[in-house]
Amino acid sequence: MNCNFKLTFIAGGEERILTAPSECEDLTLTVADDGERRRVAVRAKRPVTLLGYSESGHDFFSTDHPEDPGPQGDLYFINGYQSWTETREFYGDVRERDVTRLPGLLKRNFALDRYGDATFYEYDKKVLHGYDVFYVRGKVGGFAASLNLANAYLIFEVVRRTGSVAVLSDVGGVKLGEGEEFTVCDYIYAPSFKEGKELLRKYFPPKRAEKVFGYTSWYNYYQDINEKILLRDLSALDGRFNLFQIDDGYETFVGDWLEVDPSKFPNGLEPVVKAIKEKGLTAGIWLAPFVAEEKSRLFREKPDWFRKGPDGAPVKCGSNWSGHFALDLDVPEVREYIKKCLTHYADMGFDFFKLDFLYAASLPEYEGKTRAAAAQEAYSFLRGVLGDKKILGCGSTLGNAVGVFDYVRVGPDVSLKFDDAWFMKYMHRERISTKVTLQNTVFRSFMDGAFFGCDPDVFLLRDDNISLTPEQRKALITLNALFGSVMMTSDNVAEYDEEKKKLLADSLELFKKDKTLSYSRYGDVITVVCRTDGGERTFRYDTERGVLID
Repeated sequence: MNCNFKLTFIAGGEERILTAPSECEDLTLTVADDGERRRVAVRAKRPVTLLGYSESGHDFFSTDHPEDPGPQGDLYFINGYQSWTETREFYGDVRERDVTRLPGLLKRNFALDRYGDATFYEYDKKVLHGYDVFYVRGKVGGFAASLNLANAYLIFEVVRRTGSVAVLSDVGGVKLGEGEEFTVCDYIYAPSFKEGKELLRKYFPPKRAEKVFGYTSWYNYYQDINEKILLRDLSALDGRFNLFQIDDGYETFVGDWLEVDPSKFPNGLEPVVKAIKEKGLTAGIWLAPFVAEEKSRLFREKPDWFRKGPDGAPVKCGSNWSGHFALDLDVPEVREYIKKCLTHYADMGFDFFKLDFLYAASLPEYEGKTRAAAAQEAYSFLRGVLGDKKILGCGSTLGNAVGVFDYVRVGPDVSLKFDDAWFMKYMHRERISTKVTLQNTVFRSFMDGAFFGCDPDVFLLRDDNISLTPEQRKALITLNALFGSVMMTSDNVAEYDEEKKKLLADSLELFKKDKTLSYSRYGDVITVVCRTDGGERTFRYDTERGVLID
């Protein structure tokens, strides 16, 4: 495969550039390319600091496999930075939402630039950009996926007007001593999405996760949970369910995980865990292990446990709760505390852990580490603590979850309105939105069973405390059943009428089946073809209205 590339680095106090495989007084740069996999590596001859790496002019993005591009031209799969980031096939006429363009006071007060990549990636209105996996469908075809997930994020940039593609490796800040080697990029590539998916199976052999059908307390009561509510909703679940997860709201404050709110749970969580297990379900619990909120005891009493930014202030990760901040994972006591909290709940009987806001592991800068390396180390630490417990990663960088987490959320939170409040449309790319998350569910579905089990978030069928129309609720449960390995709700299913019971039963049958799926976008409509032993079914989903259409 032919392309142009540029490696920028500092050696001997000077900035230098290499544009071809070579050996110089500073380092040796090698390129290995066998026609489906490309690897670029450097070995330092003396101390060097990497600044950046880019490629352009790849010849595998070609017209060899043309498809109907649809009314607005070629389609580009843009994989967002983390779980919640908007991810779908984009036409080139769509601009990315740039949170850095919001008024400074709004950004500062609500930390809106902290949920995604705005603190380290420079947005350009002329460019679409995504992470680690990319493809184009239309008159031009092409596919690429990173194998260098633990070392550096691979960023794909598309110039909207021309469709030209550049590949960047997020290596800035990597320091190498004499004799040390670093893989700058390592990725597979193919001339079409179809061939790319086949190649993906070669390098990521299918490892189908056990399907989860469960209940989570969040999307009905949010933090307003208590022992009575949980036991009531638990009693309504039948033998089809295999998980009952306690979400946010049991703790006094985020970060103080060992302090259960006595007004909500006067007997602690143990009676709820016991009841879950007596019903034959797996007990699940939610934590955000890498952050603590400003009102927490942890934040007040352990200021040296929080990662500081260049200004000396704790690194704020967002405005949830009373504002939340990143724990410093280089502090041994911090890791011991996280281990203590996770072990406490594992010993209590929880076997399923939804670990949230994990992007906080790589939001602060860690000297000499790429963001990918910092996240990989942090996620691997969680796996080491929890052993064979099931982990669902949420708010996580997807590439670092591969081979570490069992399940990963693939979209933002479902909203009780189809597209949440109107003003949220102008916020960050990780905003709460059912409209956004359903498209994430479809377009990230090829990762299911290859990287991890995909969690599309919840379905909601209830009539109260919700603004989704019945047709939108039907689309939500259908697409979740088609594309996920996790299917959960926050409804009290005892309140379902016969129509809702039938829709749930039909959707569960669809969820359980082994399916071969294909999907295609044409304008605002996604067409899904599902093939099972029972034949072929076609679903058409209107992305703007949020409904299935005939």
